[in-house]
Amino acid sequence: MTIVYLGLGSNVGDSKRHLEKAIKLLGAALKDIKMAPFYASKAVGYIDQPDFLNTVVSGRTDLEPLELLKKVKAIEKQVGRTPTFRWGPRQIDIDIIFYGDRVVNKKDLAIPHPRFRERDFVLRPLNDLNPSLTDPVSGHSVKELLAGLKPDQLSIVD
Repeated sequence: MTIVYLGLGSNVGDSKRHLEKAIKLLGAALKDIKMAPFYASKAVGYIDQPDFLNTVVSGRTDLEPLELLKKVKAIEKQVGRTPTFRWGPRQIDIDIIFYGDRVVNKKDLAIPHPRFRERDFVLRPLNDLNPSLTDPVSGHSVKELLAGLKPDQLSIVD
């Protein structure tokens, strides 16, 4: 089994309930799920929208990366995600941040997630779960990446 880390976010409706439902549904694909605390964050990309609630979960899976992506997309639909525009508001968003130490670059899937290094709302909960976790691309730990963020990359609202 491979240890994976998934980033979850929501800013439409009852975000906490959406995240909790998604995590429960992920139990069909992940074993030994661990969850970081929830963090409220300002939207990134398209900023004229409500704040997000974010977390990261880890777990072990037998699914291959593309199978896990299919499962994640099905869970997003079950939770109520409806198509919008890029970086727009959403009931749930689930991203595969890490899949063990594998690097995947396919048309529909990039692992590690290409923008996780710039996002405190991903790095901070990752750091809560495993600060020594190492990015297989940069070789830096999550703790180092978090410490290296610039002020304009901070979106968590405390």
